[in-house]
Amino acid sequence: IARMSHGNAPLCAVLVDDDWRHTMEKTPKLRKAVALISGGLDSMLAARVVKDQGVHVEGLNFFTGFCVEGHTHAIRNRKGGKRNNALWVAEQLGIRLHIIDVIEEYKDVVINPRHGYGANLNPCLDCKSFMVGKAREWMEQNGFDFIVTGEVVGQRPMSQRRDTFPVVERESGANDRLLRPLCAKLQPPTLPEQKGWVDREGLYNFSGRSRKPQIQLAETLQIDEFSQPAGGCCFLTDKSYTAKMKDMWQTRGEKSYDLDDIMLLKVGRHLRPVEHFKMIISRDEGETNYLSGYRNRFHHLVMTSHGGPLTLLEGQLSDNDLTLAAKIAARFGQGRDAAKVSFLAVKPDAPEQRLSVAPLKPNQIPSAWYL
Repeated sequence: IARMSHGNAPLCAVLVDDDWRHTMEKTPKLRKAVALISGGLDSMLAARVVKDQGVHVEGLNFFTGFCVEGHTHAIRNRKGGKRNNALWVAEQLGIRLHIIDVIEEYKDVVINPRHGYGANLNPCLDCKSFMVGKAREWMEQNGFDFIVTGEVVGQRPMSQRRDTFPVVERESGANDRLLRPLCAKLQPPTLPEQKGWVDREGLYNFSGRSRKPQIQLAETLQIDEFSQPAGGCCFLTDKSYTAKMKDMWQTRGEKSYDLDDIMLLKVGRHLRPVEHFKMIISRDEGETNYLSGYRNRFHHLVMTSHGGPLTLLEGQLSDNDLTLAAKIAARFGQGRDAAKVSFLAVKPDAPEQRLSVAPLKPNQIPSAWYL
């Protein structure tokens, strides 16, 4: 470095010899990939495989409101299972994770899926195209080169099939910048492979529903802890949850929801004893604490004579309806075998009422009442 002076301001000139300049020009650019991180094993392995090839990897996790682990594991009184697996995976991989709220944008995917629903209300193909499309937008805005997902051909009946992979690539706009490392060898080479940003020989040819290849790869990579698969991480694949959501839409006469709606569908026992009102009964202390946050919005029952759940009531209830609701709620408290159970019935902007009722017997609560 030659140091010179120009007036009162020092100037620096960098002297570079031709050999050093030639070396810098030949040095390959560090390529950057954005990986969709769900918190499961597949996305963890896909990101790790690409990272191990010297690519800079950062993760994306989209918050739709329907994730199983997002709130339920934290609300209920369960040992363990309270960590956010996507954050945990990013920590294990040593990569940065960006969590993006897409609740409002995602509504159209749920309500009007172009490719329809799966067995329940799961719009899996539309969902995958949406997620990859959002990843493409992020990639372009942040100067990244390609997208990584943990998909395996044949693993999911709706979105992970040989004929649906091109649909996702096309509808998301990612095209050949979408790399699926776990089954890449069963697909045509993508741009990252063609350009030599990743070595195709270091990718895999996994297919089918079996998890054995992924578990074996995890062992090879010395990954000894990971989230166990349990039918997916989305409540929209859950039969019970979607039954409650369909009931909500039918009662309202329209397909709509907000975040509070979809959160409340995750919590408590849901019963509809008659068409015009529904009950949400907490199942443990954690759920009672959570539902307490909604007391100012709902007509609700507080058990006063015994330990028991908090019950939210939705709909227009007559005095007879309120008595029936109390008899049902009494069944789920410590006074289930008592002659009488007392409640405080509270309605926003209305006087409190006191009730004393005989709990219903199990055979007096038809299974059809449960949502």
